[in-house]
Amino acid sequence: MTTAATVRAAVSDAAQRTQYRVLGAISSAHFLNDMMQSLILALYPMLKGTYHLSFTQLGLLTLTYQLAASILQPLVGQITDRRPQQHALVVGMGFTLAGLLLLSQAHTFALLLLAAALVGTGSSIFHPEASRIARLASGGQHGLAQSLFQVGGNAGSACGPLLAALIVIPLGQPSLAWFSGAALLAMAVLHWISRWFAAQHQAQTRHARAKAMPFSRGKTIWIMGVLLTLLMTKFVYMASFQSYYTFYLIERFALAPQQAQLLLFVFLFAVALGTLAGGPIGDRLGRKVVIWFSILGAAPFALWLPQVGLVATVLLSFVVGLIMSSAFSAMLVYAQELMPGKVGTVAGLFFGLAFGIAGLGAAVVGRLADHYGIVAVYQALAYLPLLGIVAGLLPKLK
Repeated sequence: MTTAATVRAAVSDAAQRTQYRVLGAISSAHFLNDMMQSLILALYPMLKGTYHLSFTQLGLLTLTYQLAASILQPLVGQITDRRPQQHALVVGMGFTLAGLLLLSQAHTFALLLLAAALVGTGSSIFHPEASRIARLASGGQHGLAQSLFQVGGNAGSACGPLLAALIVIPLGQPSLAWFSGAALLAMAVLHWISRWFAAQHQAQTRHARAKAMPFSRGKTIWIMGVLLTLLMTKFVYMASFQSYYTFYLIERFALAPQQAQLLLFVFLFAVALGTLAGGPIGDRLGRKVVIWFSILGAAPFALWLPQVGLVATVLLSFVVGLIMSSAFSAMLVYAQELMPGKVGTVAGLFFGLAFGIAGLGAAVVGRLADHYGIVAVYQALAYLPLLGIVAGLLPKLK
């Protein structure tokens, strides 16, 4: 056997096994990426007081970040499906680093918006390519791979408020620059991953085969419409927690900002646990079961949450985060199986829409909170998970 043939055989054998080292590395990079990005949301109470921002302005800040992340992601995914870019992940992390440094020094609302846009651009490059890496390393366990990848991001998002409460709020906005070390570490990890991806992709391209779509074009579009309805339900509700849950706790229970940040960490920790569970359960029981239960199953607890005291609110927020967060991995893998050969395009579309929907939802919720109060808005949003019933329209995929 020649050396080249030996390398091809080794890569082919690796493709059949789940590459836990690669999944661990890309999940760690996702942790660092989303931890830095979540600092924007975690700083809202401090920014609101320092710069006298309204809820509407906070919603616009979220909208700027989310739109920068959402508009480019499908385009990045489509381009890299056709011509994968080895160093795209490192470049994307560079945008996040630039946005973080600007955010540490920004003293006007315009500069805050620019910093949010830079961080969003980094996210738009990172997520489609990182999702592709996770699928390549899955060894056929696509749900497990996506869950491991996404749990890194959710864990990072959960740590953002905790780090903000312990470091940034006590020491002030300039302390954000300290987190540039995390961005540099992520760039080093992503450089190693990029080298693995280049070798893996080169070997797989020679043996790639086009797979037929399981349904007609018209039915595929209709199914995607159902998925996007569920995506909207999930991310509008989740965005209301990530952006405004601290304000709800402060107004409803008169908590201090740092106490509210710690309770937001509890919710985001539940989100990380639910994400980790959703993919493997979908591999075993089917994606449709997970999608249906993860949204509609959260509805009773969501409806109960605005009616109870502080301790019950924390417990119910944990349950809602745990159940609802299990959906995204299953939805993404379901869509990738629905459109084989379009891994980057589907990942970019779903991550992009997730960010865009969350951004629009945050802006609308902020506007409503200015007019009706955050407590009244949370009572109305509690009915949103009932839309999960439309998951019954999804056909089963083998």
